[in-house]
Formats: sequence, C-alpha cells, structure tokens
Amino acid sequence: MQFYTLHFRNKMYNNNINFNKNSLTFEEVILMKNFKKLMSTLLGATLLIGMLGGCGSSQSRLDQIKEAGVLTMATSPDFAPMEFEDISSGETKYVGSDIELGKYIAEQLGVELEIQAMDFSAVQAAVTSGQADIAISGFAKTEERAESMELSDFYGMEESDGKGQGLLVLADQVDNYTSAEDFSGKLIGAQNGSLQYNLVTSQLPDAEVELISSLNDGLLMLQTGKIDALAVSGDNGEMFEQNYDSVSMSSFYFDYQSEGNVVAAKKGETELMEAINEIIADVNEQGLYLQWKEEATELAKSLGIEVDE
Repeated sequence: MQFYTLHFRNKMYNNNINFNKNSLTFEEVILMKNFKKLMSTLLGATLLIGMLGGCGSSQSRLDQIKEAGVLTMATSPDFAPMEFEDISSGETKYVGSDIELGKYIAEQLGVELEIQAMDFSAVQAAVTSGQADIAISGFAKTEERAESMELSDFYGMEESDGKGQGLLVLADQVDNYTSAEDFSGKLIGAQNGSLQYNLVTSQLPDAEVELISSLNDGLLMLQTGKIDALAVSGDNGEMFEQNYDSVSMSSFYFDYQSEGNVVAAKKGETELMEAINEIIADVNEQGLYLQWKEEATELAKSLGIEVDE
C-alpha cells in the first residue's frame, strides 16, 4: 500500500505560489480528511493487534500442551527399571516405569507423549529452559530442585530397607570400604545434579567428586581405575553387582529415607502441576506405578539386564 502526501510551499520558499488554505480545491480538502481517517484506523488496528498478541503470550503451559496435542518429556534412559532402552526390535524404544507414567499423564491430558532422551545432567536444564514440558527421570525431591522447578506429589513409594543409596566399588577392595571415613580422599563418580551427587557432597565431605555423564560410563571408569567408587541407587548397584563380577556394593550406605519420586516442570507452571498431581493421585490409588515397575523389571531381565526386585 502506498500513501501520497500533498506538499505545500508558502511564498517564503516559492514566490511563484501564494499559499492560502482557501486556495485548496474541494477535492484536496476531502483527500486530506480521508488520509487522516485512514491513519487513525491503521493506528487503532496496530494497537489492537498488539493487545491480542499480548493475550496470546500469557497462555498457560497446560493450554499450550493441549492446543499442540503433545506433551514433551525429558528423561535420561540409563536407569532401569525406571527408564532404559529396548533395542531388541532393531529400533530404540524408551521403556520403564517412568516412561509408562509419562504415557499415562499424556493420555489423561488427551495428548500424545514425545520423549526427549538426554544425559541426566541436561534433564533439569531442559525443564527450566522450557525445552521440555516435564521431566520424569527418577527425580528425588530436594530443596535445590524445589527452588528452581515445580515438583509434583510423590509417586512410587515403597518400604525402604535402609539400602536405597550407596557406593559401588571394586569387588577385590570391598572390604576396605565399610564406613564413611574409608572414602576420605577418594574419587567418587556421580551424575551432576543427581540425588547421589548431593549425598556424596553432604555426607562424604572429605571425598572428591568426579562428574559422569551416565551410569554406564561411571561403571567403566570404576573398572578401569579412573574413580574409586560410583554413587548409585541400591537397585542399580545390585544390578551391576549381579552382571559384573569385578564390582560390588560397599556395606556403607548413605543416610537416606526415600519418600518416592517426583515429576518436574518449569517454575511457575502451577496449573500444569495441579493437573499432574491429580493424575498422580489416581496412579497411587490404583497402585499402577508399582505394577509398571514390576513389568519393567521383567522386561529388563529379558533383555539381559538384571534388576533387583
């Protein structure tokens, strides 16, 4: 669209023209009035579009998920039986009890689930940055996580035998590690941002922490002497112990009582978390998560992954 402006010069700039408003023709007056009306209309339209755009940007995450028809979930699939890979069909499938929980949440919201697999250290950042809608990856509830993310109610609660979190060491050195003091000055592998990392730094202050990208990488580092111990959950430690004769769980366990795990979402997305909590309440009431965990354990075994029951 082009706009044409009338240019008028007074006699100071052009002595050949004697400017006078009365010299404007009728058509020129009408054109000027119409031009003013057009500019007023365009300005109003611009303001209206800006207001509507502002309204759209305030749409909640839950509304965005439902509108898109997709729930994106960040997870680290190296934590059987909660989340792991099944490649038996020739294609990589993400399976486990946490994956089933994600599917159930998506189903109850009326959308599809999209899984974003990544290292555990990147999972939390994916949520806080908005890359993923939620994260389900064996998260324990911690003060640090509660400050940076919305955390759900607990799911998957089980009775603890006091061996929920411990340290994997070389089997021929297991007798050397029976107390917290035995790990003083030792190099312990742990995933960044994990519960195990927090336990090592808080309960073994004289030990050094080596960050690892995955538990499998940590196991290899332990076997090759690059670290002295690997911080793991009791389930994963016993799984490694059963599959590899070279490693064993230390008799020392961290002082930790599990209350279950939590789903994480971006800070401030309270409406989304309220919806998730309603779904988790249903899962807990029906005992679905423990059922999924049993099924995932059997699947892991069929794939050659021994998991402590």
